[in-house]
Amino acid sequence: MAITVLNNISDLTAEQALGNTQMSLQKTLTQLSTGLKINSGSDDAAGLSIANGMTANIAALTQSQQNASNGVGKLQTADGALSQVTTLLNRAVTIATEGASSGITGSQSTALNTEFQSILSEVNQIGQTTNFNGQNVFAGNTGTAFDTTGGTLANKLTAASTLAANSVTTIADNTTGQSFTFTANAAGTSTIANLNTAIAAAVTAGTFTAAAFAAGTGVQGTVGATTADTNNLNFASGAGDSLTLTTTDNTTLASLNASQGATNSNTVFISDSSTANTAANTQINTNINALSATTLGLSNAGVNLNLSSAAASQTALTAINAAITNVSAQRGTIGASVNRLNAATTVMSDQVTNLQSAVNSLQNADIGTTVANMTQYNVLESTGMAALQQANQAQQAVLKLVQ
Repeated sequence: MAITVLNNISDLTAEQALGNTQMSLQKTLTQLSTGLKINSGSDDAAGLSIANGMTANIAALTQSQQNASNGVGKLQTADGALSQVTTLLNRAVTIATEGASSGITGSQSTALNTEFQSILSEVNQIGQTTNFNGQNVFAGNTGTAFDTTGGTLANKLTAASTLAANSVTTIADNTTGQSFTFTANAAGTSTIANLNTAIAAAVTAGTFTAAAFAAGTGVQGTVGATTADTNNLNFASGAGDSLTLTTTDNTTLASLNASQGATNSNTVFISDSSTANTAANTQINTNINALSATTLGLSNAGVNLNLSSAAASQTALTAINAAITNVSAQRGTIGASVNRLNAATTVMSDQVTNLQSAVNSLQNADIGTTVANMTQYNVLESTGMAALQQANQAQQAVLKLVQ
């Protein structure tokens, strides 16, 4: 082997080995400080990609669990409200059965009917004010329109049209949670114009939202606001608003058609972020029917059923029993959806657990192995430094040859 002084190969070899040892030691110390085996793409590119994908799945599933929990909360709110409606309707069955008998006096029938109308008003109130997270549980997303049925001449209303004596007309606004009541005078001289004036004052007072009476389709319920029905009394709610009208006027206002959004879809989005985002794969939908005396068949064209006579009570009793069946069916649908959401939550929780276990295996550092590696690299660093020192000293031996 030739003796040279221009290049110290032993020194270069020792220096390279020491550099590699220090790089490995630095990587080991990083793993110990973070607890992660993969801290950058250079550590394990494939493993990092897989772990990040699983972490995204975990994040999506965790939020989906929260979505399902919120969905259950909304459905349980609806179920609780419907439970109270069932209680009210059961009471209505009792008083309607009592009113169906001919052995009661007129004043007793009036008292029974007063309670019955109060029950229907409370059903409407529950439908209008039951909220979850600031959203109405029962109202649909489309507004409510009040207009004369069919627009025939027989149903035309004018500003001078009179309201039935002592009749009570109530308009409730779901957005504000308030209601407006107009009572016609005993003389029977109250007119549509008087009703319009009172409505305008209620809007000004903030009882209704500005969107409750949409421009061009009956601004503040004024007469003659549309071209199709020149003399109709029109109420049209804005998008997302819901108006409910009830009246004891069986003549003048009987033709008003009070419609409400049929359903309010409770949509829960659940996904692990990797599944195709289609409704079939990622959504659990529950249709919650609109709730009011009208939708339960206890009011026709805005006019409530009544218990003013034995015959009327018998008619009402049939309708009440049908309404109870309707509410029970809705509660069954809601209950089934709650069970489905709870099952989905359980499955997602199991998925999160297993995915997290897989991520741990891929990404987390084995502390025992890492500490053993650190000890090894510390020893190698020390021996490397010693070897580098010896390599430098060996080069000095050449000087003895030239002395």
